[in-house]
Amino acid sequence: MRNALDDPRITAVGLLYEVHAGLSARFAAQFEEHDLSSVEFEVLTRLARSPDNQLRMTDLAAQTSLSTSGVTRVVDRMERDGLLRRRACPSDRRSSYAVVTAAGMQRLDEALPGHLRIIEEWFTGQLDAEALRALLDGLRRVRDAVHPCATAGSTTHPEDKAVDDRAATTRG
Repeated sequence: MRNALDDPRITAVGLLYEVHAGLSARFAAQFEEHDLSSVEFEVLTRLARSPDNQLRMTDLAAQTSLSTSGVTRVVDRMERDGLLRRRACPSDRRSSYAVVTAAGMQRLDEALPGHLRIIEEWFTGQLDAEALRALLDGLRRVRDAVHPCATAGSTTHPEDKAVDDRAATTRG
């Protein structure tokens, strides 16, 4: 009888946890340099990558690891700091949008170069273009299965173009 702990499924999840922990620690230190928490960076990034730099609060909650009340608290804090503002939804009085402000975009623009360096050095730079494309495809399939609302309010995957551009550069 095979030892259940040697199961490749256990290995896959264990590796995922280890990678997440290692990257999260590096990201947190870099975000702190820009007076952002990991959650605040995630919120700014989600909003900046959305149409008109905004999402309904419920869609923002669905796209993040936060509950609806958690998103409200984070948006309240970020609004006080001038990084976001709320905008009423014209078609539904019960809904509102979180919108990135110019100050929020500036803070994100300042943090992104260091964030991208960490991603390249410790994550995507470890993979060739084909492996990166396969990883993105696999992660999307798993994400869509375990978190089907994760793309609520989104339209496309802009990173697909970046992977295509990177593949073209790698092929020369």
